[in-house]
Amino acid sequence: MTSYVSHTSIDCANAFALSEFWKRVLGYVDDPEDPNFPGHEECAIHDPETGHTLLFLEVPEAKSIKNRLHLDLRPRHDPQDQELAHLLELGATQVADLRGIHGPGSGWVVLADPEGNEFCILHSDEEIDATR
Repeated sequence: MTSYVSHTSIDCANAFALSEFWKRVLGYVDDPEDPNFPGHEECAIHDPETGHTLLFLEVPEAKSIKNRLHLDLRPRHDPQDQELAHLLELGATQVADLRGIHGPGSGWVVLADPEGNEFCILHSDEEIDATR
């Protein structure tokens, strides 16, 4: 027997605000049967193409240490630098720059969302193909 991932849950202080940030980052949409609104303690967004869902759950405690699980994002079309600038404009903050860690065209940038949850931005497939 096996299981599948139903959704990815993210604990947070403000479910609505964080779901709005991630909708802009990923191009996800609200669930039409469970719309999100300010003050809602559980806000789900999903990818209209794949159906993958992120569920934001309000919890009383604040984030206190580095995430043990995080999202690695690969830009669909834009180069890593362009996507990085876009994510910073949306409200992400840069935590570490690990580009070039394994040679030219390699590596990633560690960012944090508005509540401090780390995630990484990788190179696009086009950039990777260009270095081969």
